[in-house]
Amino acid sequence: MAISYSSYDIEYNLPGKEQISKWITQVIENKNFIIGDINYIFCSDNYILETNRKFLSHDYTTDIITFDYSKRRRISGDVLISIPTVSFNAERFGVTFFNELLRVMIHGVLHLMGYKDSTDKEKEEMRRAEDISLLFYETNFA
Repeated sequence: MAISYSSYDIEYNLPGKEQISKWITQVIENKNFIIGDINYIFCSDNYILETNRKFLSHDYTTDIITFDYSKRRRISGDVLISIPTVSFNAERFGVTFFNELLRVMIHGVLHLMGYKDSTDKEKEEMRRAEDISLLFYETNFA
């Protein structure tokens, strides 16, 4: 089982892949899940928009789309991340690009573990789990 990184329709090479993979694996294991195959695909706004239209019938760009292939407690899925949107959001929220990218990456993993973000309460729980995961990264992997 593995975490993989690739790009589509954009050039992006994630720095620190090994540390990030260890971090994601530990976040998953700390929540009593097993790591399966997680594929991160870094892409353009156009590609994520096309994917959003085709598979989710949403006519807008977004920073992340997660396709969940998990079975029981084995976490697997494809996580598409729009690099331009992450960059835009980092500037908008006053954080570094890398910090925003890590937040989005763990956001996808949390979705694979069953976290949702449709209601205000779910969004609050998701944000808290993201913050805890980011603090864990900063403390142990940065």
